[in-house]
Amino acid sequence: MYQDIIKNAKPNLDKTLEKLKQEISAFRTGQANPAILENVIVDCYNSRMPLKQVAAINIKEARTLIIQPWDKTIIKNIEKAIVGSVPGLSVAIDSDSIRINLPAPSEETRKEMVKSLRQKLEEARISVRLAREEAWKQIQDLAKEGKIREDDKFRGKEELQKVVDEYNEKIEEIGEKKEKEILTV
Repeated sequence: MYQDIIKNAKPNLDKTLEKLKQEISAFRTGQANPAILENVIVDCYNSRMPLKQVAAINIKEARTLIIQPWDKTIIKNIEKAIVGSVPGLSVAIDSDSIRINLPAPSEETRKEMVKSLRQKLEEARISVRLAREEAWKQIQDLAKEGKIREDDKFRGKEELQKVVDEYNEKIEEIGEKKEKEILTV
């Protein structure tokens, strides 16, 4: 019974990890990463569309991205959207593509990114704690209703804590990897 509660908590914990990965992937480390353009919206065809729906985004070199629009007539719209959405990028139009050179972040910028990273990690840990509290409450309710024995309740608490510890370790690993990436550019 309590195993089902723990199993049902895992998808929410997985979502927390995925959200964390997505949020920190947009941190500019000086390395070319298409994720920095994830939120760019282009005005074209009388509507607003995500950049990834109107162009291919490729890494050319360690600090260079190449955007190749499917339709060459919207290249100026894409340039305008990038400049307006992601400040500090060096954007240049070639004949049929856009080249973005990423500057190396300053020491101050890196420290700010690490601070922001730690905040995102803490938000993820809080989300994991909330999921643990919800699952523990459900396990306690089963015990109150007499559906599980008292020792099963505490066994469930131990197993739940093992799962929570596992996810907290994953959060730490993600954070350490990203912090190293930010600081060693």
